Amino acid sequence: MTRAQGHLVDEAATEALGAALQRHQPARGCVHLIGDLGAGKTTLVRGWLRAAGHAGAVRSPTYTLIEPYEQLGTPVFHLDLYRLADPEELEFIGLRDWVDAGLLLVEWPARGAGVLPRPGLSVSLAAAGSGRDVSVECHSDDWPAAAQLIQAME
Repeated sequence: MTRAQGHLVDEAATEALGAALQRHQPARGCVHLIGDLGAGKTTLVRGWLRAAGHAGAVRSPTYTLIEPYEQLGTPVFHLDLYRLADPEELEFIGLRDWVDAGLLLVEWPARGAGVLPRPGLSVSLAAAGSGRDVSVECHSDDWPAAAQLIQAME
């Protein structure tokens, strides 16, 4: 596992990190997005999806749990588990199908513990003044070293 830390000065920098991560994404896997409400998780996903070619709106799927972006070269499934009552619900709504079909970007992954696949990458965001502190951890050889990912956005 490798880990790197950085600072994102504004929303544009958060989106730029998402775009940098997208350029290195594997065809399948799971990315855990960690942070409090308003930390910038959905903003990071927006940058990621725009870099993949999505031109429409990107909203957090807080009430629907999942927003699929299957029209992209690599299908991406954006999950927000904030309102998940029980991790087993993920099995009932098709988690295994998504894992096999593309990349999962998961907000509030702790709420899916025991059911979600292990992450290949974890991104933690925390408010720091007008920007965000970020920590990127690579847990898999499918991703470049964390420091390379942070440098790629600069």
